[in-house]
Amino acid sequence: MSAVAEGATPATQVLGLGRDRDGLVCVPPGYSQDAPAPMMVLLHGSGADAETIIPAVRRDTDAAGVLLLAPESRGRTWDAVLGRPGPDIDFLNAAVKSVVSRFAVNTDAVALAGFSDGASYALSLGVAKGSLFQHIMAFSPGFMTSLGKHGRPRIFMAHGVDDPVLPIGACSRPLRTKLLAAGYDVTYREFSDGHVVPPDIAVEALRWWLT
Repeated sequence: MSAVAEGATPATQVLGLGRDRDGLVCVPPGYSQDAPAPMMVLLHGSGADAETIIPAVRRDTDAAGVLLLAPESRGRTWDAVLGRPGPDIDFLNAAVKSVVSRFAVNTDAVALAGFSDGASYALSLGVAKGSLFQHIMAFSPGFMTSLGKHGRPRIFMAHGVDDPVLPIGACSRPLRTKLLAAGYDVTYREFSDGHVVPPDIAVEALRWWLT
């Protein structure tokens, strides 16, 4: 990723921690160092990057005054999804630490969100770091990898009933059952579409987090 991402606006900054794979930070209009902002950490799907996932939520996070951090996996997808957790967790920790040191962040309002493989990673990592990520938003997750449990984050899950990539019957439905049985507060939505994040679902998730 170049020093200034292609198509970037002045409010979009390169994270600056990686070489071939890095990430982006999107600063909302009206941001002020005097008013700590909520922060969403947004995880892309397999084969994607920060620039491909940001458009799905950027307009809504800007309107809500949310700092948006979109780090990129070290490889084609997140290492924990491949069963080899390590470098991606280290990079994500460094990314969060970097943004918190550079911007005024409300550390009581930090959410972890993701789509597809990013949603699987968000669930896996989110329940392990529930004291930091008090809210998790998982859009079309496939599964969870055990990375431990800490804290009690609230969880929003959404999945298309016609998803041909990660079928809902084998993915989100049993995940919801598992999470509820473990005592998590889960808000769950199914919608009539495929492997996508409908705009109304994205807006609902954002409001669920911030209200």
